[in-house]
Amino acid sequence: MHAPPPTTYDDIDWNLLWKNSRARKSWTSKGAKEWDKKAPSFSAKVLDSPYVNLVLAQIPVKKHHTVLDIGCGPGTLALPLARKVTHVSALDYSEKMIEILKGHIMEKAYTNITPYLCSWEDDWEKRGVEPADIAIASRSMSVDNLSGAIDKINSFAKKYVFLSDRISPTPYDPDAFAVLGRKFDAGPDYIYTLNMLYSKKIHANITVIELERDVFYPDIDQIMDTYKWMFKELTLPEEKKLENYILSCITPSSEKEGYIFHHNHPPKWALIWWRIRR
Repeated sequence: MHAPPPTTYDDIDWNLLWKNSRARKSWTSKGAKEWDKKAPSFSAKVLDSPYVNLVLAQIPVKKHHTVLDIGCGPGTLALPLARKVTHVSALDYSEKMIEILKGHIMEKAYTNITPYLCSWEDDWEKRGVEPADIAIASRSMSVDNLSGAIDKINSFAKKYVFLSDRISPTPYDPDAFAVLGRKFDAGPDYIYTLNMLYSKKIHANITVIELERDVFYPDIDQIMDTYKWMFKELTLPEEKKLENYILSCITPSSEKEGYIFHHNHPPKWALIWWRIRR
C-alpha cells in the first residue's frame, strides 16, 4: 500500500481555512441593520481619522482616473478621492451609510460621486456599477467567501486593486476580553488574504499602516460605545467591568475637554495592492 504524497503549500485550501477561522472568531460580523445604527457616530469619527491620509498617500490616483469604493461607509475615502479623480462609484450595504454619504454629496455639491446601495453578494453589473481604473475595499473584507470577493473586485478593476485588511487583533482589544473572562479568537486576518492572492498567482504588495496608540475622545460614553461594539451581548456586570477597564486606560486631555485613551494594541491595517495584468 502506497503512502499518500506529502502535503505541500499547493494543497492548502485558503478559502476553507478562512471560513473555518471565521466560524471560530469571538466577534459577530455586523449586518446592514447594525451598521445603520452605528452610522452617525461612525461617520463623525472616521471622516477625520488619520487612517484616511495614510491610505490615500499610497494610492496613485490621477485626475483622469475612475474609482470603485467597496464598503464606502459615509464616504471615508470616496469624498477625498472625488476631489482628485474623474468619478467615484461608492458602494455600501448600509442604507444609513449611503444616506449620510448623499448628505455630504449635497452639502459639498459633489457631481462626480455615484452612491450604490448594494453588498458584495449583489450583482453589481445589474445595479449599473461599471469597472473602474482603481478598485478599493477599505476595511470591508469581512466576507464569507474570500476567494469570490477577490475574483469580483479583480474583475471590476482596470489598473489597480487596493484592499485594507486587519492585522490581528485589530480592531479588537484582547485585554478587554480577558477582563470580562471571555475567550478571544481574532478570526482570520490579512495573512489569509495574502495567501489567497498568492494561490491565484497574484503577487501583491503590502504596506503596514499603524495608527496612533493614544486617541482623544470627548467623553467616556463614546469610548464605551466603541468597546461595546466588540462584543456579542453584554450583561450589566460585564458592562461595569468594561467601564472600569476603560477608566484604567484613560487620562484627562491637557489640550481640550475630554480624555486620551491609551491603546495597548494600537490598530494596524495591511494595505494590500496589485496591478491588473490581463
